[in-house]
Amino acid sequence: MGASSGHIELSRTVSSIQVGARHRHDLGDIDGLAASVHKYGLLQPITITPDGVLVCGARRLAAIKKLGWETVRVWVRSGISGPLAYLLAEQDDNVLHKPLTQLEQAGLYREINELLREDAERRKEATQFSSEHQPGDDGPAKFAGPSETSGDRRKQAANMIPGGASYATLDKVTWLQDMAADPDQPDHIHHQAEHELANIEQGGPVHPAWQRIRDLTATAATSRSENAARLAEEALAKLQAEQRTAGKKRPATTKPKAPVASEMEAWPPRTFVHTWQGFAPGWWDHFDVLILVDKLTATEIDEFFTFVDDATAFAEQIRAALATPTLTGMEQRSHLKAI
Repeated sequence: MGASSGHIELSRTVSSIQVGARHRHDLGDIDGLAASVHKYGLLQPITITPDGVLVCGARRLAAIKKLGWETVRVWVRSGISGPLAYLLAEQDDNVLHKPLTQLEQAGLYREINELLREDAERRKEATQFSSEHQPGDDGPAKFAGPSETSGDRRKQAANMIPGGASYATLDKVTWLQDMAADPDQPDHIHHQAEHELANIEQGGPVHPAWQRIRDLTATAATSRSENAARLAEEALAKLQAEQRTAGKKRPATTKPKAPVASEMEAWPPRTFVHTWQGFAPGWWDHFDVLILVDKLTATEIDEFFTFVDDATAFAEQIRAALATPTLTGMEQRSHLKAI
């Protein structure tokens, strides 16, 4: 017996596993799957609830029944909600509680989709592991590996909900729920998303609500991008002003030293601080790399790389100076030049 993330693996009698009416009716080529299971074994257990109700693996269960197995390895999945457990155990399409609201459908859809995703991931891992340790051309098809795409899985999850909407509509409802709960979104988006969800719960249409919130988030993202650009411009202007001020405050000397070509003008420490503090935190997250590569000239990209390389080299000099705090200022400068 093993346990992992709310799952317990154990053996169960096949006859004790309940199959509700919500699993797909078109199970595909069960004969081929049964032959694969007979030859190679069941690579990935089916998933059931603690009460023995099938969650994932209708095709695998049909195959082992065809083979006449009396027991089978199963994953017992804890943490399944009461409404979903009821839905999975439903034996008669006509025996239903009150019709589900759009938000109730979305909650079940999200939960079923996650269970199917977990099952597909485990089957993929089991298939890859087995195919890597077999002779010859043993691909996933030979080992009855998972064939569902994300769209197939979402469609299957939507089809398991009685009277449910399409998976595209349910995806929009779950996205609205995510926007209402996302701490990174502005308050006005939270409030508007909650308002739209309340309207949907009362029977309002989903697509117009989704479109309105999508437009709001796009506007907010544009505003954040423009704000970041403004901050960057202000930081640059501030830096240039600091540089001009630093140049004007240089004290005059009666005996000026001969200029040294290799020495640059030393700016005050506060200018250094203002230089890197002037950039907005995480400014790089506000740019699309593919757009930059498409729009910037080769010269502009080279200038950026040069800036980054020079800044990195300077950072290494600072680290080296911190590592040798006992040296005098003159000794440190000599040491840094030698690096």
